[in-house]
Amino acid sequence: MLLIKRGTAGYEAENTARLFFPALKLWEAAAPPPAGESFIAALAGPHALLALVRLGGSVCWQAEPIPPQNSGADTEYALCRLLYGLLCRLTGCRPPWGMMTGVRPVRIIHDLRAAGADETAIRAHFIDHFDCTEEKYRLAMRIADVQRPVLEQAAPADCSVYIGIPFCPSRCSYCSFVSRAVTHPSVRALVQPYVDCLCGEIAAIRRTADACGLRVRALYVGGGTPTSLTARQLEQLLQCLAASFDLAALREFTVEAGRPDCTDAEKLRLLRQYGVTRISVNPQTFSDEVLRGIGRRHTAQEILACYAAARAAGHENINMDLIAGLPGDTVEGFAQSLQTAIGLAPESITVHTLTRKRAADITLENRATDADVGAMLARCTALDDAGYRPYYLYRQKGTLQNLENVGWSLPGREGLYNIYTMEEVHTILAAGAGGATKLVQPGRRHGRILRLYNCKFPHEYLARYAEVLQAKQKVEAFYAQYPPTQASCQP
Repeated sequence: MLLIKRGTAGYEAENTARLFFPALKLWEAAAPPPAGESFIAALAGPHALLALVRLGGSVCWQAEPIPPQNSGADTEYALCRLLYGLLCRLTGCRPPWGMMTGVRPVRIIHDLRAAGADETAIRAHFIDHFDCTEEKYRLAMRIADVQRPVLEQAAPADCSVYIGIPFCPSRCSYCSFVSRAVTHPSVRALVQPYVDCLCGEIAAIRRTADACGLRVRALYVGGGTPTSLTARQLEQLLQCLAASFDLAALREFTVEAGRPDCTDAEKLRLLRQYGVTRISVNPQTFSDEVLRGIGRRHTAQEILACYAAARAAGHENINMDLIAGLPGDTVEGFAQSLQTAIGLAPESITVHTLTRKRAADITLENRATDADVGAMLARCTALDDAGYRPYYLYRQKGTLQNLENVGWSLPGREGLYNIYTMEEVHTILAAGAGGATKLVQPGRRHGRILRLYNCKFPHEYLARYAEVLQAKQKVEAFYAQYPPTQASCQP
């Protein structure tokens, strides 16, 4: 399926088309597409909007007048709505989130509430404006209610720090991150120099935060797999964090200890010793067959043993990740994994929907999954029954059936960093390869956001380390323009 890009009205029309045809290819040539080739076109002319689809040899179209300038209607929205309606009819598919293409549905609720909208108006925005299902609207509302007290505690000077460890024991087939397998000698040789430089950048971030008047509220060490570091390297990193930040003043200190094939009792003890308050032990699935299929070099029994070792080490706040839609999995298999996780009683369980990302092996090798992801997510009512409640949600392009990722937690055990970063309530300062710093104008809803990116790959990070440190000056320049000490918490 092609999307005729020439003459189409904007990026959102493309996103709308991808709700139905995720693998859509762009046709930007002046010539029409080849005869017989299926295509989509969305055009905004001077007087009318046109949605045109050629599918399976048949051509269908629909047109309507341009919204009057004084009507308050948005032309781009009207075009997307026209295209969405035509594609719904032609495909027989109604996406569960309707024509919503954004990553952060819950933030829409926070914004509408801040503007004074009541629940009736918010519901109309989701159901009528976006054509969301009632189920998805209710899910977003529940999460907004859970997040409200966390957001109300946010202060203009707050920030979080993300530390990236781009190494893993092996690369999972669904992964598109920059992580590299430490089993390869050339990669293993990079790890110690990387940790040394990372510690230097962390110290620079501490100085930058102080210079800008920022207060660090959460640390998050992710990856990759942080526990793919040796115990000595992990302790070096933890010592650096303890020397750079007042760990006792943090609201949360998370480390992903996700894989049992590199997370042992010594590393779990170190995490506890250095004040880590939350860890992730991520099975993704408890099926050995599915684990093998996605390139994991461990068994489900090893996950159970790792979880038990984490409890024995004294960890009292553990998250477990599951993925719905993995190749080879079934609805019943996913439900069994979910029940196994619930039976362990972790403080939170995050349910991801598989996303087919361009750089992932599963996409490059065209490994199809025929799992009924919607039916899998429907089994998450078991989390409700077990006392968990949804606390954060985000959507990604390419997610199977246009579904979502949801974090579930026991009351009071919400992952604060996840809320902070997803709802963009404060700045995230990032260290390490692939790190994305997000500077948020303090105290201002929908204020300026500036993104600064570190080098993507570990070898680039090391080669251009001086540039990484120099970029901290941009953070100070941002806060010289928007001092947090002069900001209020008003929208």
